[in-house]
Amino acid sequence: MSRRQGNLLGLAACAALLGYAYYAQFVLHLEPCPLCIFQRVGVFAVGLVFLIAAAQDPIGWGRRVYAALLGLTSLATIGVAARQLYIISLPAGSVPSCGASLDFMLKIFSLSEVLVKVLTGSGECAKVTWRFLGLAMPGWVLIAAAVLGIYGIWVNLRHQAPVLRF
Repeated sequence: MSRRQGNLLGLAACAALLGYAYYAQFVLHLEPCPLCIFQRVGVFAVGLVFLIAAAQDPIGWGRRVYAALLGLTSLATIGVAARQLYIISLPAGSVPSCGASLDFMLKIFSLSEVLVKVLTGSGECAKVTWRFLGLAMPGWVLIAAAVLGIYGIWVNLRHQAPVLRF
C-alpha cells in the first residue's frame, strides 16, 4: 500500500465516523451536545489532514509534518472526548445545569468564551443516550481518534521500498 493509499484509507475512516454521527443525529434522533459537535470538528480536521496528505503525497520532511499534524489533531479530539467522558462520570448534582445551545452561544459570545463554556460542560453533555458494547459515544470517539492518530503517524513515517519501473 502506498502512502497516498494509506492516507486515503484514513480519510475514508474519518468520513465513515462522520457519516455515522449524522446517521445517529438524523435517523436515530440523538441530538449532539456541544462537546459532541467539537468531537465531530476534530474528526473532520483529522480527515482534512489525511486528504491534504494524500493529495500532496509528500516525501522527506513533508511526511513528518503530516505525521505530526495527524498526531496533534488526533490528540485534540482525544482531549475533547476525554473531557466529555469525565463529565459523564461525575456524580449527579455536580454537573452544571444545561446551558444555551451552541448556535446561540456563537452568536452572543466570542469564540474563546464559547470554547471555555463548552469545555466546562453542562447537563446535556453528561446525558448518555447511546451505548455500544458498554461504551458511550465519546468513548468510541476517543478510541477511534487514538487509532487514527497512530495509524496516520505510522502511514506517513514508515519506510517504503522504492518502486521499480521497467
